[in-house]
Amino acid sequence: MPQIDFTARLDWWRKRWREELVPMTQIVVAHHDDALVGFVTVDPNTHYLDQIVVAPDAWGGGIAVLLLDAARTLSPTGLDLLVNKDNARAIRFYEKHGFRYDGEDVNPTSGRPVNRMVWRPA
Repeated sequence: MPQIDFTARLDWWRKRWREELVPMTQIVVAHHDDALVGFVTVDPNTHYLDQIVVAPDAWGGGIAVLLLDAARTLSPTGLDLLVNKDNARAIRFYEKHGFRYDGEDVNPTSGRPVNRMVWRPA
């Protein structure tokens, strides 16, 4: 979502990683020239892909695909995720990479309407 200031949210993400995600998920980070340019968090026990984030200035460079591949490696039997209904770019990305719509929900953190999407290997 381009309106999200990636750099400004780094401290929030790091705090969330330490307090919520690290105890139960695997986190893969992408660096370029010593800068964090993206990450993905996956709980391989529940198949939940919590976040895949790429810095806007790194969009189109293949980082999201590499992070998604890492998520599939961590959870090879499938992935489930929630994506904001108004994030058409992300929805198209997930659909292009084999995810299918699986219903509607509400994000438990933000309260925003989301689509549930799932990927299962062929």
